[in-house]
Order: sequence, then structure tokens, then C-alpha cells
Amino acid sequence: MASPAVVPSQPRSSKTESYVDNKRKEDIRQANIVAARAVADAVRTSLGPKGMDKMISTASGEVIITNDGATILNKMEVLQPAAKMLVELSKSQDAAAGDGTTTVVVIAGALLKQCLILLSSGIHPTVISDTLHKAAIHAVDVLTAMAVPVELSDRDSLVKSASTSLNSKVVSQYSTLLAPLAVDSVLSVVDPCKPDLVDLRDIRIVKKLGGTVDDTELVKGLVFDKKASHAAGGPTRVENAKIAVIQFQISPPKTDIEQSIVVSDYTQMDRILKEERNYILGMIKKIKATGCNVLLIQKSILRDAVTDLSLHYLAKSKIMVVKDVERDEIEFITKTLNCLPIANIDHFRAEKLGHADLVEELSLGDGKIVKITGIKDMGRTTTVLVRGSNQLVLDEAERSLHDALCVVRCLVSKRFLIAGGGAPEIELSRQLGAWAKALSGMERYCVRSFAEALEVIPYTLAENAGLNPLAIVTELRNRHAQGEINSGINVRKGQITNILEENVVQPLLVSTSAITLAAECVRMILKIDDIVTVR
Repeated sequence: MASPAVVPSQPRSSKTESYVDNKRKEDIRQANIVAARAVADAVRTSLGPKGMDKMISTASGEVIITNDGATILNKMEVLQPAAKMLVELSKSQDAAAGDGTTTVVVIAGALLKQCLILLSSGIHPTVISDTLHKAAIHAVDVLTAMAVPVELSDRDSLVKSASTSLNSKVVSQYSTLLAPLAVDSVLSVVDPCKPDLVDLRDIRIVKKLGGTVDDTELVKGLVFDKKASHAAGGPTRVENAKIAVIQFQISPPKTDIEQSIVVSDYTQMDRILKEERNYILGMIKKIKATGCNVLLIQKSILRDAVTDLSLHYLAKSKIMVVKDVERDEIEFITKTLNCLPIANIDHFRAEKLGHADLVEELSLGDGKIVKITGIKDMGRTTTVLVRGSNQLVLDEAERSLHDALCVVRCLVSKRFLIAGGGAPEIELSRQLGAWAKALSGMERYCVRSFAEALEVIPYTLAENAGLNPLAIVTELRNRHAQGEINSGINVRKGQITNILEENVVQPLLVSTSAITLAAECVRMILKIDDIVTVR
């Protein structure tokens, strides 16, 4: 079949050339903003100390009760691509500061609402985006000017900021216990050589069901959520312990997978058993020769780490055994005990052992734990033993403690405090409004809108506490206009007070990263004008 002749395109008139269909692009942008705002509204009610909690039921039937923004959004099944960006936004805030995960999403939602109004007024998305970038930089300068410097030696200020973080959690009534605990654990792992770096992996949180959150304690040493091996009546308490962390199995070698040996003669059978016994005895004699009396054995997937026979001989040698130590815990254990993991029996030497005053098994709740205390030359690590009456409380206590640890980590890396209770947001709103008057054209409109958007934080705080949001925010504006920059909402008294005197403080890093990350996310959503699905 002959191909149709190519018709040269007619030169179009200038009228049709200037017309481009922008309707679809506007619709996509609007759909993105609406979807992202829906996500922000979902977590808005859980902001602040009087915020509500969310109960999340997963497909597997697991139930989670939390008001941590990052956890709520993480567990949500979000399908719309732009809404997913808000989930990523809360993860970024969690990684950067650890706290303020709800705040950052609520600010992004409020900024998007203002962007929608500006777009409908006919302002171009690029103009809005560029102005938002300038406003975010200006906002960070304003926040930095408001901040109060803090020293790590000032333990009270650190405890205040940690308890502010805990006050909005389910376990807020335990903040007097958990806040000092978080501060002490972070300060104990700070390395003097690198004073502004804290690795939270050096703080291990061990959860144990039973008791209440009041029973949570900081352990200077190691805790294993498992019992010592009782199979052959081995010791459960060892003083002046010499501890070995081993990564090999104290059991007879097996053939490769899918192979079997048939033994028809009983003398051969006896010989095999005798060889096995000699093999295990030989290993245990080498272990005993170094003076080792506590063995921590890594979990093995190829064959049993220990057999009944090896446990029997270890018990006779008065060696305490803790088996099934997880592979990812080995690094933490060796760092704490200041010893080396031993991968082969031939490398078993006294210098690779760790030393501790006491290793004992304790009954706790309905189970048992192994506690190692008085470790010599202990590494810069610490363990927190969290207790709780049920699994939901236990999990939430762990998440809350993690947020408190992150807050103290923020203060270690950037040593400035700022007032909480909506004070910085109202002050930002006021100062951005004043700055807008110095600008001209479209920028002025945009900055004024962003200043309004920041009032969402105090408004939501008041709304969640059952106060009159309009009256509270108006009064706040009035106080800040009179120069009281630390005035904020005291939700306990239901009125406006100087929030610094009420000890409601948060790290500067939490506020600055919330503003910059929210602005970045909103700019990205504004720049998207089409969604292309690829099969």
C-alpha cells in the first residue's frame, strides 16, 4: 500500500500560535495540592501536647497507637504521587531533627493552601516558588536571631527541651522520668574528640513487657532480652567475668546440605559419637584454657550453635552461656565490652576477651534478662531498658524516647534553644509581614501570604487544646507586636504566657529544618505541571 504523501505544514497564524492549552496543567497542579493538603489535614489534629492520638490497624492485624507524625504517615497507604512527597517530607524531618515531624507537614499543608489562592489570582508558579525560597532563607535568619545559646553542661535546659518533646506523646505523664534519662544517655555517648557528633546507634533500647513505664531504667552496661542456657544446670551468675563473643558453633560439623551418611555397623556408630564428644571437648578445653567463663554465642543458620552435649560440658566447666545473639547486635556488644568477636576456635585468645564485674540472670515480668554490669574499659555506649504494661504502650514509649534522644542530639550538634508553644511561628509571621511591606510587586503578595500560612501552628495548637483559636491568635499577634517575642500558648493554663519561663523549649534545629524542608517540598509540588504514568 502506498504511503500517503507528506503534506507540508501550513504556516499558522500568530493567533493560534500564542494559544496554548494550560487547563490540564492547572488541573494537575490543583489535584496535587489538594491531595497533599488532605494528608496534612489527617495529621493536623495530633499536633501539640493536647493533640489526639491515632490508632493504626495494619493489614496483618497489628494495631499501633501513636501521635508521632512520621509513624502515622509511614503506615498510611498513600497512592497519589504528590501526597507521597509529604510522607517523604516527614521522613526527612525525622532524619534531620528527629522531632517536629507533625509540624513540618502541617506547615507544608498551610503553605499549599496559600499557594492555591495565589495561583487562582493568576500569579505564575515560578514566581511563587522563587519568593518562597527567599522567604524561607529570611525565616531561618529570624529564628536564629530569636535563639538562646545553651551549653552541654547546662543539664536543666537539655532536660527541659527533652520533656517538651515528650509532652505531646502518649507517655507524656512519664516525661519527668524519660527526659533526664534521654539526656544522660546521650551525654554518656558523646565522644570528647568529636563533641558535636552523636551516633544514636550507640544507645540501645531494650523493650521488656511487664511492669509500667515508671520501671524504665538506664543501664550502665549490657542487657539481653533472653535467658541464660539452663539446659545442663550451668551457672546463672558469674562474678569477675571474662566474656567471649563467638561467631562459630560449638557443635559437631555436619555434611553439606542434601547429603546423608548411612552407618550400618554399631561400632562405627560408637566411633562417630566418640569423635563428636572429643571434638566438642577439645573446643571447650581451648575455651577454658583462656580463663573465659561467659560465652555469648551468635545465632547460626547453618547448624545448631550449641548442642545438648556441648551445653553439658560447658556447664561442667562452669561457663555461663547466652545463645542466639543477633548478628546486628555483635558490633554494639563488642564496642561496649571492648573486646573482639572470635570467628574461629583457633583464634581464641585471652586478649580478645571482655572483662566485667558481674554477669547475672534476673527475673523480670514474665521472662528473664541477662545483665552485664561493671564492664572494664567500657566503650561509649549505653542501654535503656524500657518497660510497659502492654505491647502498644511499650512501642509508643520506645518511639517517644527516640524523639527525646533526637532532640538532645540536635542540641549537641547545634547548641541553640528556641521557645515553643507557637511563639517562633507567630514572630516569623509578624516579621515576614513587616518585610513584605519593604518589597514590591508580586513578591509582596506572596510573602504576605506565606506570613499568614505560618499562623497555622498556633491556630492548630489552640484548636487541639479546646481553646478559641481566633481569640488566642489575635492576642498572640498583639503581644508580639508589643515586643514580647517569647509569648506563646500555654495549653495547660489555657492562656498566653512567656513560654520560655514555662520551660517549653525546643532546639533551634527542629524549627529551622521544619521551615526549610516544608518550603522545599511545596516548591517542588508547585513546579510539577503534569503526571506521566509509565507502564
